[in-house]
Amino acid sequence: MIRLENATYLVHDLDDAIAFFTDALGFTLRQDETFEGGWRRVVVGPGTDGDAKGTGLVLALATSDDARSRVGRQAGDEVAFFLQTDDFATQHARMLAHGVRFREEPRHEAYGTVAIFEDLYGTAWDLIEPPSA
Repeated sequence: MIRLENATYLVHDLDDAIAFFTDALGFTLRQDETFEGGWRRVVVGPGTDGDAKGTGLVLALATSDDARSRVGRQAGDEVAFFLQTDDFATQHARMLAHGVRFREEPRHEAYGTVAIFEDLYGTAWDLIEPPSA
């Protein structure tokens, strides 16, 4: 078996990013450790405490000018991430209540209910609920 465990995600501020992912998206804070020399490793991802599932995002502080210019544009103009849910309406309402900006109204496609939203840096994500089997 092979699987993608984590992916690096550039941010301007670790604490703001943690708040967005845990509050607005309902992710779990999987790791938040500061190591010798001050390096801080933060990982967030779907799932509940003790039941983290799927690929996590390693939140990486963009410190160079080049890295800072890439925050919010990590996938260019494309949708960067696809957040799957089994309850679109509840997740959509939660996100709206936390100020998440949706680029469109929810729409029904052959592959499910979907809407594109932006994270705190403007990166495009899909919120999607596949059709019932």
